Amino acid sequence: MPLHAAQLTVELADGTHTWDTAQLLSHPQARDIDIPGDVSYKRDMHYRAVPVSVLLEGVSSDAHLQAVATDGFAAEMPAAPLLQKTGSQAWLAVEDPAHPWPGLSKDKPGAGPFYLVWTDPAASRISPEQWPYAVGKIRLLASVAERFPALLPDPNLSADDPVNKGFALFQKNCFACHRLNGAGDSQLGPDLNIPHSPTEYFAGDYLKLYIRDPQNLRQWPQAKMPAISKDVLSDEELGQVVSYLKHMAGRNTSAP
Repeated sequence: MPLHAAQLTVELADGTHTWDTAQLLSHPQARDIDIPGDVSYKRDMHYRAVPVSVLLEGVSSDAHLQAVATDGFAAEMPAAPLLQKTGSQAWLAVEDPAHPWPGLSKDKPGAGPFYLVWTDPAASRISPEQWPYAVGKIRLLASVAERFPALLPDPNLSADDPVNKGFALFQKNCFACHRLNGAGDSQLGPDLNIPHSPTEYFAGDYLKLYIRDPQNLRQWPQAKMPAISKDVLSDEELGQVVSYLKHMAGRNTSAP
């Protein structure tokens, strides 16, 4: 069956803007780009795309945005990288209904209709969670800490405490799929503190092994969680994420 044109909603301070497939494909700043080793397709890809910065006119670099996918994935993204015009640059790839993209895997649809991709992602250490596909909406929001205080560690911890560093990494690498303490917008993965933290039921280093490659610990053909390599989270950073989860186990909002 042929694809139909889609619509992207962009919610900013000055109101809601809508762009349909045809408008984006013919946008004056649209261009053809090549993405080596595309994160989702795991191979080189070619797209017609628009710089994300042109869709975020008036947004300041210290703002916070969220890209919402049709499957419930909700990527929390600081505005600064999205607005960059050098180094790592964000692009909204637009699927042409006349030339649909391939499926992401067997029996799985493609990344369309809109897919946020990056050129030179290594320059700003762009994580896989910052490549949302099947995007339907981009919206300007308050920061995660402002919107979801249930995620916050003990305020008495220093800014450079491993727990606070882990909280920042959790937002970048985990929060797009998971909630914690019931807080969050994603509907894709399980809550990581209610009813229990995984740090309470994964013995020893098994939680770290699971995060590194879920299929090596628990094989499940329908599993959606990807392996998180050392290129994405170093061993030190992974330890910080686990420190945050352990800390938050003691701040479980469902506990009596």
